[in-house]
Amino acid sequence: MQRVSPVRTLTNYKSAWLRQDIPAGLSVFLVALPLCLGIALASGAPLFSGLVAGVIGGIVVGLLSGSEVSVSGPAAGLAVIVADAIAKIGSYEAFLVAVVLAGLFQLVLGLIKAGRFSGFFPDSVIKGMLVAIGIVIILKQIPHALGRDNDYEGEFEFQQLADGENTLSEIYRAIETASPGAVVISLSSLLFLIGWERIAGRSTRTFFKNFPSALVVVIMGVMLNEFFRISVPSWYLGDTAHQHMVQIPTIAPGKNFFSIFDFPDLSALSNPSVYAIAATIALVASLETLLNLEASDRLDAQKRVSSTNQELIAQGVGNMVSGLIGGLPITSVVVRSSANVYGGARTRISAVLHGVLLLVAVFLGGPLLNLVPLSCLAAVLIMVGYKLAKPTIFRKSYKDGWSQFIPFIVTVLGIVFTDLLKGIALGTVVGIIYVLYTNFQSTFRLVREGNQVLILVEKDLFFLSKPQLKEALGSLRTGDQVVVDGQKAAFIDHDIYNMLYDFQDVAAAQGIQYELRDVNLSTRRRPREEVLVNH
Repeated sequence: MQRVSPVRTLTNYKSAWLRQDIPAGLSVFLVALPLCLGIALASGAPLFSGLVAGVIGGIVVGLLSGSEVSVSGPAAGLAVIVADAIAKIGSYEAFLVAVVLAGLFQLVLGLIKAGRFSGFFPDSVIKGMLVAIGIVIILKQIPHALGRDNDYEGEFEFQQLADGENTLSEIYRAIETASPGAVVISLSSLLFLIGWERIAGRSTRTFFKNFPSALVVVIMGVMLNEFFRISVPSWYLGDTAHQHMVQIPTIAPGKNFFSIFDFPDLSALSNPSVYAIAATIALVASLETLLNLEASDRLDAQKRVSSTNQELIAQGVGNMVSGLIGGLPITSVVVRSSANVYGGARTRISAVLHGVLLLVAVFLGGPLLNLVPLSCLAAVLIMVGYKLAKPTIFRKSYKDGWSQFIPFIVTVLGIVFTDLLKGIALGTVVGIIYVLYTNFQSTFRLVREGNQVLILVEKDLFFLSKPQLKEALGSLRTGDQVVVDGQKAAFIDHDIYNMLYDFQDVAAAQGIQYELRDVNLSTRRRPREEVLVNH
């Protein structure tokens, strides 16, 4: 039975929670800002489209969400789909029609309660996804920390779109071309964050727990870069026009407020490709959202369980609004959600606040935020990645046994060396295969005392048990007195049923006494007490 979070509206919100939600919202904003811009670049879409999607994901989806800690926005996993779709349809305005339709499809999925399918993903795969995302964040941010910003922020695929490198070769190139200024800023920021974290863990003062350390790091990064400009020009990373900085687009002089928005070209409704693209976006975005929602619930310190159907409805509304005003497709995003949780968020107010701050940044804060070096934001993201992929998580998963560790590690490696969806698919398939394999190793037990043989069925017999059972029957010898007891099985597969009965002729020919007890195609499930009495 699914529990739901107790805070579903703002009517019972406690003002005391603002001490946690405001700093968390600010931290998420600083993480989301470069990601929104980077994903827009990777998608081949206008820069403002990423910011618009971030604003809608924060405010609209945040208010309607089925989760108190999940944060939505443009997703790296959709970047390739978006880029291909824009090229196929021919214009970004026509693509926006597909985004609106995708939102409508998601709304329908939520209304028909399709969110229940999230329960089919193994727990070990969800754990692996969180760890893998943490590792990918660290690996992808190392080049930015070293001053190599050729790759888009927010691109999580192993094979990079921007420069033709992969995750590992990009790190090698970054080491070769490391910028002293970026290294000093990122290392100083990282050391500061580690020190702040330790002080917050030991101190009884609430200041260190509630004040957003990410904000201090950003201010420190700006000040260091300005110091380099004056004192060490060769270390200076540049100003608002350089790739090493946050680059929020500004409204061109003479343009009005509405000039930053793109609107759907409704004539695209006559193009069949639009509907296929909309369905693809809806399915992929819904899958990512459901997976990220499961992951967010796992991170939530209060262990609330989100409403998956409500989340699909929220995502549907969000994508419809985003598409109508020129935004990219939206999903729940683990990077933002984990930054939100680790920032101390209590409720959805933090997600809404991050959306409001993105809105303010678009219209008022561009010139100031464009002074922020990406290297200091890389340090913030590296800390988030480490918290997701702590070594203790590997040890715990290993101690849980091979049935948990193998799908876990396959998911981790799959995501790190391919992308999120492929890694999840690989981990899920391996997890299901491993569960099936281990489960059908113990469906029956063969007990031998001399020539007395009992084949005791321990659970239902499906077709996957056929090879082991066939091997057991083949091991019987002339003179054996064999009883096959199927009393505990509520279901026996038709192939196995035929095989057991066909063996009667083989047993007679080989001089084996062979008896079947309670072996039926549809065995009535007996009460536990009756089974115990009969045995």
